[in-house]
Amino acid sequence: MNSSWLDDVKWDDKGLVPVIAQEQGTGDVLMFAWMNREALSLTAERGQAVYWSRSRNKLWHKGEESGHFQQVHAIRMDCDNDVVLLTITQLGHEPGIACHTGRHSCFFQKLENGVWSASEPVLKDPSKIYE
Repeated sequence: MNSSWLDDVKWDDKGLVPVIAQEQGTGDVLMFAWMNREALSLTAERGQAVYWSRSRNKLWHKGEESGHFQQVHAIRMDCDNDVVLLTITQLGHEPGIACHTGRHSCFFQKLENGVWSASEPVLKDPSKIYE
């Protein structure tokens, strides 16, 4: 695949672009992460999400440790070319688990009456995901 399309992305000063993973079918926003040029290229090539882990300072193939892979159906970019949107199917557990806390979505905290509370259940104990 020709990689010139990667030149159209507005990478930040660290060579990263923010990425949103949205579930195909439900439209649920499952997670936010970062990609560098190599991660985005590998994602397009493999059809599975590969991110850049800022905390580990390395490529992170989503699901490599948890088994919760993300099958990519579409890769989109916003009008400013500085945010990527992946349309994905979350694999490895039914219902899909995208969050390291064992929840379906990383966006499980909801502000109610000035307090953050968990609005989604833990589907699988995180200690059993990363054994």
